Amino acid sequence: MISRRAVLTMIASAAACGGSPLRALATPEGFSTADLRGSIDAREHGVTPEGGEKGSRKLGEIITKAARRNMPVFLPPGDYQVSNLDLPEGTRITGVPGASRLVYSGDGYLLKADGVRRIELTNIVIDGASRRLDDQSPALVHLRGVGEVMIDNCEITGAGKTAVQLERCGGRVERSRISEAGEYGLLAVESTGLSVTGNTIVDCGNGGILVHRWTKGIDGTIVSGNRILGTGATNGGTGQYGNAINLFRADNVMVTSNHISQSAFSAIRANSASNAQIANNQCFASGETAIYAEFAFEGAIVSGNLIDGAANGISVVNFNEGGRLATVASNIVRNLKPVGPYALDEAIFGVGISVEADTAVTGNVIENVPLWGMALGFGPYLRNVLATGNIVRQAKVGCAVTVVEGAGDAMISGNLFEAVQDGAVIGYRWKAPSTTELGRGGNQGRGLAHLTIENNRIV
Repeated sequence: MISRRAVLTMIASAAACGGSPLRALATPEGFSTADLRGSIDAREHGVTPEGGEKGSRKLGEIITKAARRNMPVFLPPGDYQVSNLDLPEGTRITGVPGASRLVYSGDGYLLKADGVRRIELTNIVIDGASRRLDDQSPALVHLRGVGEVMIDNCEITGAGKTAVQLERCGGRVERSRISEAGEYGLLAVESTGLSVTGNTIVDCGNGGILVHRWTKGIDGTIVSGNRILGTGATNGGTGQYGNAINLFRADNVMVTSNHISQSAFSAIRANSASNAQIANNQCFASGETAIYAEFAFEGAIVSGNLIDGAANGISVVNFNEGGRLATVASNIVRNLKPVGPYALDEAIFGVGISVEADTAVTGNVIENVPLWGMALGFGPYLRNVLATGNIVRQAKVGCAVTVVEGAGDAMISGNLFEAVQDGAVIGYRWKAPSTTELGRGGNQGRGLAHLTIENNRIV
């Protein structure tokens, strides 16, 4: 026990020497008063914005030291030129939002971690300065096998490749701004309970938020409440690039309440992603199909989305590849255009909602589309499709339904069609019209037993 007299003596001695009584009493060797507030001040330990390569090494040492003590490293405001930082278990780096900047100095990579339990990056700017990463570094922030990632209230900009790449990671990326990435804003591969929420993703070269898997399986990522603007497709292609949100082989993913505009291809594209819920998103000025569920998937809910401006609105297709089982409900699709970002003979643009197999299309409103309001099936690829309670107005054809041999059943009932130039419901053989008006029913004697068409209103 320290006596009262000893305490008073220590305080008096510290004051006489111009020191802090608190520091004399309680500061561990090698730490400052800032450390007592729960963090290690990097600048007080010799890391300065002008530190160069030496400062970069020093920062790495301080991060390691702090991680061993489960303490965060605090970066005061300034531009810290750094590179090749390996983040150990328990890394916590924080700073002053918008003012504490880690700037990539080149010759390697910026931040990476592999096989650790927890990494936290909060309140800092991570700037790639548009410098080249080495060939082994796919992203400015590259984390692999991290059980709990926390990236919160950060700004990540100027990545020559991808801004953030997470492989086999869980955790959260939230309230952050990612901009000017040469490739992707965020690429998450083989995730384990990841949430990507409340972020702003701006001006990325080939994609915004990508949720991928090397092999198809349960992923469970939540992508919600993000704002994504200006997604490019600098690598070209017909949909591999240029998607604001892209799911690939990732099952059980939720994509909800995102605000997406000006994507070169799709606002939301789910490829071979089963049990996807795509709900309550706003999608503006998409270059190709605004919302896609395609190829080998089973189970998709596409509901409550607002689409204004695209080449196609919603496509739930590729039954020939196993795409099936969906509901498309309560969406608004409007102001489509007849051209897309590429020219192919088989391409079809200007369609509001396209579906093929085991799908209910209900309660949607489709307006101002240059080709078909709804497209049910294509060639022989049609099975168990219900289109009921929809409104289609201002379209060339209200509903195009396949009448090719081998097509399965469809019911078109209780829809309202207004200002449909060439007919409300027309049978098609592939892309060519093959019947007169079917929308008023009476199709049973026409060799179209696979169709039930009733109770529609044509204005």
